[in-house]
Amino acid sequence: MILHKGETLFRQGETGPLYHLHKGMLKINRHHADGAVTLVNIIVPGETIPHHSLISPNPYYGTAIALVTSEVEVIDAPTWYRELEDDHGKCREIALQLQSKLRMMQQRIDQLSEVQPAERLRKLQLWFQSFVPVESLSDVLTQDEIGQLIGLRRETVNRLLRAQAAEAKSERQEE
Repeated sequence: MILHKGETLFRQGETGPLYHLHKGMLKINRHHADGAVTLVNIIVPGETIPHHSLISPNPYYGTAIALVTSEVEVIDAPTWYRELEDDHGKCREIALQLQSKLRMMQQRIDQLSEVQPAERLRKLQLWFQSFVPVESLSDVLTQDEIGQLIGLRRETVNRLLRAQAAEAKSERQEE
């Protein structure tokens, strides 16, 4: 299945199949009772989601939205869980996938632990580029979402992005 930028794969609270992301990138947003929306996860190629339902079914924790055109495989949940019972090697695959996600979250924590806000932004940009080549992070995320990922206010993100753009313009003029 192909999902285009901005299309929703599933919604928070629903139940249904699992999905394997072959290409692209998804974001998981959590909607709160007060109307606030929080970006809680980024899904990269090779992941099967939802993570919290890999061993047993559970309603979707958040809403999955394509950040870029993405290729997603739909996995029938009853078949998935039946195969888990029959093939214990599949449990190892799940453990390895979760280990990979934990390592990715460690990288994300490393981004957050940077003291300088500009360095947090730079590390996030490099991390994104390793999965999806985008010209600018703001092509796929709002400034609020960028701020949520690196622990900064939207205003600070805006200032940092403007400073980067001015620096890039200055470098181009020098060439």
